[in-house]
Amino acid sequence: MSSNTYTNLVKQTFYFPQEGFDTKDGNLYYNGLDLMHYVEKYGTPLKLTYLPKIGMQINKAKQMFANAFKKHKYEGKYHYCYCTKSSHFSFVVEEALKHDIHLETSYAYDIEIINKLYEKRKINKDIYIICNGYKQKSYTSRIAKLLNNGFKNVIPVLDNKEEIEMYKRSVKVPFKLGIRVAAEEEPTFPFYTSRLGMRAKDILEFYVDHIEGYEDKFQLKMLHIFLNKGIKDDIYYWSELQKVINLYCQLKKICPELDSINIGGGFPIKHSLGFDYDYQFMINEIVGNIKKTCKQAKVPMPNIFTEFGSFTVGESMAHIYSVIGQKVQNDREIWYMIDSSFITTLPDTWGIGEKFLMLPVNKWANEYQRVVLGGITCDSHDYYDSEEHINEVFLPKLNSINPKDTLYVGFFHTGAYQDQISGYGGIKHCMIPSPKHVIVEYDKNGKLVDWVYAKEQSAQSMLKILGYIR
Repeated sequence: MSSNTYTNLVKQTFYFPQEGFDTKDGNLYYNGLDLMHYVEKYGTPLKLTYLPKIGMQINKAKQMFANAFKKHKYEGKYHYCYCTKSSHFSFVVEEALKHDIHLETSYAYDIEIINKLYEKRKINKDIYIICNGYKQKSYTSRIAKLLNNGFKNVIPVLDNKEEIEMYKRSVKVPFKLGIRVAAEEEPTFPFYTSRLGMRAKDILEFYVDHIEGYEDKFQLKMLHIFLNKGIKDDIYYWSELQKVINLYCQLKKICPELDSINIGGGFPIKHSLGFDYDYQFMINEIVGNIKKTCKQAKVPMPNIFTEFGSFTVGESMAHIYSVIGQKVQNDREIWYMIDSSFITTLPDTWGIGEKFLMLPVNKWANEYQRVVLGGITCDSHDYYDSEEHINEVFLPKLNSINPKDTLYVGFFHTGAYQDQISGYGGIKHCMIPSPKHVIVEYDKNGKLVDWVYAKEQSAQSMLKILGYIR
């Protein structure tokens, strides 16, 4: 047997097997699932969602915050919120809600989801609902209706100074407020300050002019920050976080009702077998910095809220494709053509150059070669040619192209934002259909079951949208 196999390549490059990934008889297993079983049962292209991973991620974060609170003898509480814009699908949100979490919204229609969840008794009126975003009347009016209907922990996070006037006019009960602090962007951005939130230097004056003295009607409870770059161990992150902690301490001295800091989301997820991120260290440092600053300022430690989206749902999904052809276009490049499109099914690879964890589903015993993966649209940008850890893609060699000897390729941890960006259903580039979507979960008896959430999109559904079918 050749030593130049794909299995040997992986084992020489990474620690393998590792959490979530293993092989047996040359086939890949994902969170213990035999992927070839689902490929043979449902065909490709295929989206596969493993719902138990969502709860695993939530409980991992909760435990790490509990560890940090214990280590630092931290006196506040921790609240885990799920950022719905990462994936609005009911099976995702309802799975997350099984693990005692709260929700964050970003647009008016999110509130309609809140109403449906309440109707289905998936939430009660005590749940924290953090309402972010630049809000139009359609959004603020729905927020006001929730508050007037008894959702006492709905917290509209003010994005600008004018927003508060909308609640003054329409909310009839005492309610809580948050303020988003506009973060300075990292130097690589084409602009200096985030368009979202209020300038830190304006917030103290805004509180005195528009909130102080109205405590019987509304109270400032939360300061909110989110950094586009995510939670990373660098000077930029720590300096921006420190600004918000300092502002909290200043405000707390004149606003006793203020009791929470929301650090948003931004935990990375594994996009390579070489992924190395010390979540516990970062959480320890965040909690320790907040405590230290509050102690120095002699103010009570705030409750800490997070709004993890990608971290919650990203690692629960895989996209699986068939290699339907091989093309050698010159002396250096070998193309593997897949039975779908990266632009339509994994738009982050095309739009922002995101790299996902890519592995073959079968043929790990074959020799490997460098390839470029091509989608079947006629767009020159519909390709995937580099991994996060290396500017190349290696996959098993094809012995032949026929139905009995197909190579299957999986892209993993694709559960956040892909459907939201490309649009679920609808019209796709070159009319490439949305793939079949299969859900894998445990039933009430603890048995692993799978079911089809959505069939592959049909030509008729697109023609109807385009007006060819009435």
